[in-house]
Amino acid sequence: MVNEFHAGLIRNANDIGKPHGGLSVSLASQGFQTGAGTSGITVQAPQYEGVENIVFPSFIIGVPITNVNQWNNTLYLSDSISKVVGAHTLKFGGEFHADQVNEHPNATFNGTFSILGTETGSAFADLLLGVPSNFTQSTGQPFYLRNRYAGAFAEDSWRVRNGLTLNLGVRWDLIMPWWEKNNNIQTVVPGEQSVLYPNAIPGLVVPGDPGIPSTLSAAKYHNFAPRIGLAYSPRFARGILGTILGGPGKSSIRASYGVFYTAFPGLSAGIMYSVPPFGYNYLSPAPPLFATPFINAGDGTDNVNPFPIAFPPNTVSAKNPYTAFNWAAVTPVSADPYFYYRNEVPYTEDYMLSVQRQIAPSILLTMSYVGNEGHHILVLLPTNVGNAALCLSLSQTSEVAPGSSTCGPYGEDAVYTSASGHTFQGTRAGLGSTFGSTTAQRTIGNSNYNALQTNLRYAGKGKTFLFAYTYAKSIDQASNIGEQLNPFDPRLSRAISSWDMRHNFVASYTYDLPFDRLFGHANRLTQGWSISGTTRLASGFPVTLFDNSDNSLLGTLGNGVNNDLLDSPEFTPGPLQINTNPRNGKPAFNTSLFKPETLGQLGNAPRRFFYGPGINNFDIELTKSLRLAESKSLDMRVEALNAFNHAQFYGSGAVDGKVNDTATFGTIVSAADPRLIQLAAKFTF
Repeated sequence: MVNEFHAGLIRNANDIGKPHGGLSVSLASQGFQTGAGTSGITVQAPQYEGVENIVFPSFIIGVPITNVNQWNNTLYLSDSISKVVGAHTLKFGGEFHADQVNEHPNATFNGTFSILGTETGSAFADLLLGVPSNFTQSTGQPFYLRNRYAGAFAEDSWRVRNGLTLNLGVRWDLIMPWWEKNNNIQTVVPGEQSVLYPNAIPGLVVPGDPGIPSTLSAAKYHNFAPRIGLAYSPRFARGILGTILGGPGKSSIRASYGVFYTAFPGLSAGIMYSVPPFGYNYLSPAPPLFATPFINAGDGTDNVNPFPIAFPPNTVSAKNPYTAFNWAAVTPVSADPYFYYRNEVPYTEDYMLSVQRQIAPSILLTMSYVGNEGHHILVLLPTNVGNAALCLSLSQTSEVAPGSSTCGPYGEDAVYTSASGHTFQGTRAGLGSTFGSTTAQRTIGNSNYNALQTNLRYAGKGKTFLFAYTYAKSIDQASNIGEQLNPFDPRLSRAISSWDMRHNFVASYTYDLPFDRLFGHANRLTQGWSISGTTRLASGFPVTLFDNSDNSLLGTLGNGVNNDLLDSPEFTPGPLQINTNPRNGKPAFNTSLFKPETLGQLGNAPRRFFYGPGINNFDIELTKSLRLAESKSLDMRVEALNAFNHAQFYGSGAVDGKVNDTATFGTIVSAADPRLIQLAAKFTF
C-alpha cells in the first residue's frame, strides 16, 4: 500500500494595468468639465488622472482602464492511497482547495469613451464634433472573492488477462460558484423585491434575500463523473485480422469515455464588481457630449452625474435592512453581467478510440478518433434588449413631440415623447426601464469537438522523425464569456469556434550529422553535431464578424465583458473569394457581400463561417555538443524560428471582421513574428 499526501500554499501579488505614461495631465486641461455636481467627469482616482481613455474602432488611446491591485491565495490539500490486490490496482483519495482573490480595482474610476462613428459614420469626424458613441464611468469598493472545492475519487485498473486492461473509476466533485466575503455581489430575479434593501429596484436581489445564497446559485452535490478505459493488445496471428494488426504484440487498441466537471472561473464573479448598491457602472443612455458626458448630445438631457457614491455598510442583513442608499442616482442599472440564480455545473463528455500499429521495428503508426461534448457551458445572454419596433415607431420627427429626440442606434435608454403625448422611459423590454444594458451569465451553452488524429513515428540510429496530422472541427455557441448569445433563440448563435483549426500538419525531426564519416576522422570537432526542427502547415482560424452599429436597436452594449455588440453584418450569399496573400492588394474575402444591419433587424451573417490565412512555418536548430573532459561538456545551439522568414498572416485577429471599420474591414491587419535567430550555450561541470 502506498499513501501520497500533498499540501501547498500559493500566493500571488499583481499590480495590473499600471500606466507607464500619460499621467500628470489633468482632465480639465484636456477640455473636460470636471468635479462632483457637474455634468463633467468626477476624478475618483487622482493617482491615475491623465490622458483620457478613448476606444476607437481599431485602436485605443489614453491611460489604461485595467488598473487593479490583486492578491491571490490558494491552500491545497490532497491525499491518495494505492493498493495492489491480485490483478487489480486500486486507488482512491480526495482533494480540497480554498481560493481567495482580493482585489482593489480602480479601472474606470476616471471614465472611458467609445467613439465608433455613431453620429457621422466616421469615428474621426465624431471626435472632431465632440460626440462619442458612449461614456462609461464606475466606482466600487475592494472586492474579496472566495471559493472552495472538494473532490473524491476511486478507480480500479484491472488486468483482465495478458493484453487486456480495464480502467474503471468514478469521481465526485463539489464545485461551488464564487462568493464575496462581505456578500457584495448581486443577481436579478424578475419580480422579486429585496428584503435587505427594501427600496431597491424590483428584481435586483443580494445574498441573504429569500432563496439567494452567498454563492447566488446554490452549490450542487450530485456531480458524479464516471470514467471507463480499455487497453487491448490483439493476438491474431493468422487471417485478415492478423495481416491488418500484424500479429501478437504488434498492435494495441485503446478506448475511453469520461465525464469531467469544470469549475466556474473567478472571472464569473469578478465581472459583477461595481454594481449597485456596492458600486456603480454608469453607461450613457444615448451618445453624450464629449466635454460634458452626462448630457445627451441629441436633446440636451442632463442625466445627472451620480459620483461620488456613498456605499452601504457590511452589516446589512434581513434583520438589519438598509434604506439609505440613493437608488434614484443609479437608475437605470446598467452593465450588470449578473450570475443567474439557477445555474448548473458545466461538464464535458470526452471519448476516444485509438489504434496503434507497429509497421516495422522502428516505425509506429497511431490513428485516433477524439471527441468531446460540452454541456451547461457558462455563456452571456442579454436579458433587457431594446424593442426595435417601438424604436422604429419613434424614429422620425413626425412621430415624436416637439423637443423630443428621435429613437435610433444607442438610444435604447433615452426618454421619448410620442406625437400623441405618451412618454417612454427608453425602449428596453425584459427587465424594464429601471435596468439598462444587462446580461445574465447562464449555463445554457453547448459545444462539440470531433477530430481524426494520426501520427507516424520513426526512431532509428542517429535520427528520429515524427509526422502528425489532425483533421478537426469545433462548434459552439460562444467561444468565450464575452460573446453574447441571441436572446430570442440562443441556438442561432451556434457557429464554428474561434479556435477551430480544420487542418494541422506538424513534422518534427532530429538527425545526427555524420561529419566524422564524411571527413574520415572521429574527434571532438567532427562528432556531436545534430540538426533538428519543426515544420508546421496549418489552415487558419475563423474570421469573427462584428457589427457595432447597433442598427438592430437591441442595445447590447459593451460592459467590459462583452466589448462588442451581439450584432453581426448583413450577408448576401455569393462567392467569398478567400485571399490569404495580402501582397496582391486584395482583401482577405469578398467584402461586397457584407454590409451593416438593416435598421431594426439583427444581421443574418453567422458569427464565424469562413477562415483566414493559415501558417507555413519552419523552425530549425543546429546543435554542437563538445566534451571537454570526463565531467565537463559544452553545448552550443543556434535556433532559427521562422527560418525562411515567411510572412505568417496568422492568428485569431489577423483579419478585421468589423464591418464598421470602413478603412480596414476585410483586410489582414496583423502577422506573426518574422525570423528570429537565437544563440545559446550551456556549460556542464
